[in-house]
Amino acid sequence: MKKIGIDARLYFQTGVGTYLKNLIYFLEKKDLKNKLIYIYLLPEDYKILTFKNKNILKRKVYERWHTIGEQIGFAVKLYQDNLDLMHFTYFSYPIFYFRKFVATVHDVTPLLFKTGKASTKNKFIYDLKYLFFKIILWCQVNRAMKIITPTVTVKNQLVNIYGKKISGKTLSIYEGVNYQILQSTENKNLSNKFKNFFIYVGNFYPHKNVEKLIEAFSKVKTQNKLLLIGPNDYFSVRILHYINIMKWTGKINLVSNCSLSDLNFFYKKAKALIHPSLSEGFGLPLIEAAYFGCPIIASDIKVFKELMGDNYLSFDPNNVEDMSEKIKTFINKKPKFDYKDILSKYSFKTMADETMKIYGELI
Repeated sequence: MKKIGIDARLYFQTGVGTYLKNLIYFLEKKDLKNKLIYIYLLPEDYKILTFKNKNILKRKVYERWHTIGEQIGFAVKLYQDNLDLMHFTYFSYPIFYFRKFVATVHDVTPLLFKTGKASTKNKFIYDLKYLFFKIILWCQVNRAMKIITPTVTVKNQLVNIYGKKISGKTLSIYEGVNYQILQSTENKNLSNKFKNFFIYVGNFYPHKNVEKLIEAFSKVKTQNKLLLIGPNDYFSVRILHYINIMKWTGKINLVSNCSLSDLNFFYKKAKALIHPSLSEGFGLPLIEAAYFGCPIIASDIKVFKELMGDNYLSFDPNNVEDMSEKIKTFINKKPKFDYKDILSKYSFKTMADETMKIYGELI
């Protein structure tokens, strides 16, 4: 039996968690024959999750990402399991692990923007953590047997940063629509509370550019509301404070911690999804919106152009006036977009199939 490990410590986090859920879901449906897949989980996730495929085994680890424990304790655990191949699914891994591994690099946003919880810390502490992050990512990119990126855009960014030597081992594999939202049913009860609205879906990290979206939407004369759908955390509190100070609560509202059924409703009933991000690795909300037939108004960044072509209304994310004008244009002209090919082009099942091929080639 060949043993393959998958780092699933972020299984219940946003973004990477969706990637992990779908990768494991579709791997579980395969006949794994002479392969054992070890899924590394934090204790609280280990208790909850069960896998029906007898060739998929849970492994409990206590070390969280971006910690000293990860660098030592997690590496020791992996060595003890004597894996033929390890798949690190996030840009955090134990640099003392020198055996064969694959790495998924979802984006280069942390290299371009101060993002995430680390940016709320003391500047000296943040700068120190940022230096270690850059060293770890350099090691991961250079030591990996193969690097998986969700788009060609991210692959090109990595090659620009780390050199052409990594180009041949870097593969772009598109992601898709979360199987869980495909299986969800619309929460129709929300129709009594929400009518005539645009949506933003995602977290509220600085690079998501939500404050500029709020400013742009406030300039649009419309009876429609803007619903900001995302997690309840430090960054959402900051956004809510900004909305309150500017006295826009009647027009712009935060909707926290939606269920999949809620999201199903919002995508189906929204006038459009507005996504003002300055940097992304893929853009799951765009693909989900397209699946539900929800029109898209979004940044003209390269990754969105790669995913959607000209099949959405684009704006300069650094220009509040342009963003505002495009929202007005949408309201006045009601452009139509055809998203019928989205599921065939972007699929987590295909992603899992391609990832499995990589495992097979390397072991």
